[in-house]
Amino acid sequence: MAVPPGSRMRQGVLRRKPIEQIEDAGAAAGGEGQQLARSLGLWQLTAIGVGGIIGAGIFTLAGTVANGTAGPAVLISFLIAGVASAAAALSYAEFAGLIPKAGSAYTYGYAVLGELAGWFIGWDLLLEYTAIVAVVAIGISGYFSFLLGEMGVDLPKWMLGAPGTGSGHKVDLFAAALCLLVAYLLNTGIKNAARFETVVVVLKVLVVLLVIGVGFFHIDTGNYTPFFPFGVSGAFTGAATVFFAVFGYDAMSTAAEESKDAQRHMPKAILYSLAISMVLYVLACLVLTGMQNYKDIDPESGFSTAFKSVGLSGLADVIAVGAIIGILTVMFTFMLGVTRVWFSMSRDGLLPKWFAKTHPTRHVPTRVTWIVGFASAAIAGFLPIGEAAELTNIGILLAFVVVCVAVIVLRYRQPDLPRTFRTPGMPVVPALGVVFSIWLITFLQWQTWVRFAVWFLIGLVVYFGYSYKRSELARPQE
Repeated sequence: MAVPPGSRMRQGVLRRKPIEQIEDAGAAAGGEGQQLARSLGLWQLTAIGVGGIIGAGIFTLAGTVANGTAGPAVLISFLIAGVASAAAALSYAEFAGLIPKAGSAYTYGYAVLGELAGWFIGWDLLLEYTAIVAVVAIGISGYFSFLLGEMGVDLPKWMLGAPGTGSGHKVDLFAAALCLLVAYLLNTGIKNAARFETVVVVLKVLVVLLVIGVGFFHIDTGNYTPFFPFGVSGAFTGAATVFFAVFGYDAMSTAAEESKDAQRHMPKAILYSLAISMVLYVLACLVLTGMQNYKDIDPESGFSTAFKSVGLSGLADVIAVGAIIGILTVMFTFMLGVTRVWFSMSRDGLLPKWFAKTHPTRHVPTRVTWIVGFASAAIAGFLPIGEAAELTNIGILLAFVVVCVAVIVLRYRQPDLPRTFRTPGMPVVPALGVVFSIWLITFLQWQTWVRFAVWFLIGLVVYFGYSYKRSELARPQE
């Protein structure tokens, strides 16, 4: 008996990629030219995670949120974001040990909730991760401007006249160039790139520890009053913004296929990176808001100006240099993430196979890496940091919702799968991740929803116009 077209459509968009087949994804999708090299150990993975989490959150967003949104309660903002992130991190850890393949939330959603859900998250992350790279590049540019300003030099920027307005528009060439630099580093091969990342992450953590250690002796407790100058709601609104700073581990999980022993190492790396980062965030926020009144904190280079205000100009310059070097690791982690998601979607047939080709000797997806490099450079060059940051939050929060729901569904659908890590408190912990994520989404501005809706509609057109028929899972049906 013939299957009605509507029924076939429903079966298609809900078709799931069996977990048992995901291990052979490379071979099934063509194998040759579509393989990634396994060369990352536990501490390299942890360094990538810490590199993705610690960065703009401490050196840029902490000051921005303290100055205009939460005041000293920025500490509470980070704690709220950290709790929400931890609930999702435990879900990611279970999946990372169970499905050690590139793609992260996209692959997890595809395997558990179906192709359309997987497509939705993958398409979403392509925009979100690319925007994060741009946001971080703009943040680095702010610290570079601070350094040059100290020397009496202006950061070189083109001024393009806006037609009919008589005003100019700044193009941040330094931020755009940084995006292209990171793309180049990733294209040298994951082993070399990871070594660079590990060294820079160590330097960054040392700078943060220096900030905390020295700044502790310059805290004026009077600066903590009032603790909620913008009300309690200001702390919650701030949490929705700084959430951007506490989820680098999800981008790190996209490198599972390049791990030497992903099933054992990935869950540990996710939890280690989040724990290390949250401790440093909390201590750094206490120092920043204790050293300087929240009204006087510079939104772009908070720590450098705070140390300058207490007469430590030399240390302020060191911090600015450390911020420039350290935040670069965030760009590395998220550009790694977006390229691996794109690679996985292409290997699965949801995007053209041309994108899934890897370099014959370096075994990295060079084509998508350069495309992402130029796209992030365009965003960093033309958008202010506030607008670019708003592009990042909604998509990541929705990805967290999908992963937390998927880990509950799979635990009850296939409870006997060999899991190297099991999310504790099932189903309460992942459910909290869902609730927190949805709750934080409600604090985002309506313009963010509009941009997201436009991107989502474009994605639906691409899916039903191209991906639905060319998916690897559509071939057996044919």
